[in-house]
Amino acid sequence: MWIVKLGGSLLGSPELAQWLALIAKFGDGKVLIVPGGGVFADAVRDAQKISSVSDAVAHELALLAMDQFGLLLAGMNPELVTASSELEIAERGWQHRGIIWLPSKMVLADDSIPKSWDVTSDSLSAWLANKLGADQLILVKSKPLTAYRSEESISLQHLVEDELIDSQFISFIKKKTSSDGYQTWVLNKADYSIFEHGFSPEELAKTGLRIDG
Repeated sequence: MWIVKLGGSLLGSPELAQWLALIAKFGDGKVLIVPGGGVFADAVRDAQKISSVSDAVAHELALLAMDQFGLLLAGMNPELVTASSELEIAERGWQHRGIIWLPSKMVLADDSIPKSWDVTSDSLSAWLANKLGADQLILVKSKPLTAYRSEESISLQHLVEDELIDSQFISFIKKKTSSDGYQTWVLNKADYSIFEHGFSPEELAKTGLRIDG
């Protein structure tokens, strides 16, 4: 299983449609999209400022915002299907479809996940990768990655300091040091082209920036 996190910042960019098309074409039940919150999460932030509701309430609303963005992605490419539970993920896999995860149901059922803005879709993509025993975790970013290209791998702390990844990600990531671990990569939104012939670990390794936990 490959987990691909597509952040809300990709909305409105031509690259987003390309990512969705490739996952729909080559997903084969083995590629799962984790949606960001995007404009829907921004609305939650604004509403919290006005209403002064707790972070716990905002956390639940932000998860629903991810659900909304996921449904929006599914609307952009009807070849993709959504899943909100492990059973549904398995069923979509049997159907050989590209999958979009709607996280609220599964995440709200786990009380160990901090209910704060420190936990974003980055951390939740790692949480899901742990839960599903993923092989690859890819974080797709809008921010240019040129400054990191000379590095064979990137320290996680470096990315947190640069605000490319949320501060709680380090608590969730699992390195590929055992049979249930996975490799974690960062790609720019324009890097979709490396998958034009399918999702290949070899092509990913040529372009992806590997995160060293």
